[in-house]
Amino acid sequence: MNQQASVFHLGLNPEMLKGATLAIIPGDPQRVERIASLLEEPEFLASQREFTSYLGKLDGAPVVVCSTGIGGPSTSIAVEELAQLGIRTFLRVGTTGAIQPYINVGDVIVTTASVRLDGASSHFAPMQFPAVADFSCMQSLNSAALDAKATCHLGVTASSDTFYPGQERYDTVSGRVVKAFQGSMEEWQAMGVLNFEMESATLFTMCASQGLKAGCVAGVIVNRTQQEIPDESLMKNTEHQAVNIVVEAARKMLG
Repeated sequence: MNQQASVFHLGLNPEMLKGATLAIIPGDPQRVERIASLLEEPEFLASQREFTSYLGKLDGAPVVVCSTGIGGPSTSIAVEELAQLGIRTFLRVGTTGAIQPYINVGDVIVTTASVRLDGASSHFAPMQFPAVADFSCMQSLNSAALDAKATCHLGVTASSDTFYPGQERYDTVSGRVVKAFQGSMEEWQAMGVLNFEMESATLFTMCASQGLKAGCVAGVIVNRTQQEIPDESLMKNTEHQAVNIVVEAARKMLG
C-alpha cells in the first residue's frame, strides 16, 4: 500500500481528492482514463489491483473517477473507502444485457432499483431493505440521457453476483444452473425487470442505508432475447454514449 495512503485498497488519502464529494465509478479500470479525459485537468491518482483512480474537475469542482472491478464485493470496497475519504455521491456507469424485447442495443438504462441477487448487500442491510437509487441521481442521469437524445429506459435491474448461473446462462463448462435460478430470467421478464448487471444492488443498498447517494446508468450492448454475444462493432459507441451521459449527470449534480 502507498505509504501516504489512508485507506487500505485504493492507495488514496483525503488530500489527493482535494475536497471532492462526487465519484464516477465504472467497473473496468481501462474506462477510467477515458472518462477522466472528459474532465478538466485530469490527474492520475493511483492504481492498485482492480482500483484505478483519477481526479478531474467539472466547472471547477473536483470529481473522482475510480474503477470498482466486477461485482458487489469489490464495489463495496471502493465505495466504502471513497466514502471514508469524503465522497458522498456515487454515479456508476457500465454496460449491460437487456432482457426485455423492446430494448435495443445502443439504448441506455437508468436503474431505479435493483433485485438483490448478490450477497454483498446483505452485509449492509437485511434483505427486506430495498436496493433503491437516490432520486436526484436518477433524475440527473435521466435528464442527461434526454439531453443527449439517447433512448433511455428507467426501471428495475436484476443485479447478480455471478455472470453465468445467476443470470441463467447455460453456456458454461458444466452446462448446469442450480434450481434457484432455473427459469429466473423468464420470471424477471414477467415482472418487468429490464436488464442484468452485477454491481447496482450492492451499491444502492450500501448508499441508501448509510445516507449516501447513488445512481446507475448502463449502455445496452446485447439484448438476450435475441442473442447472447454482443456485436463488437457496436460496443464502443454504446459505451461512449453512457460515459458522456454520466459525466453530464455529474455536472448537473454539482451545478
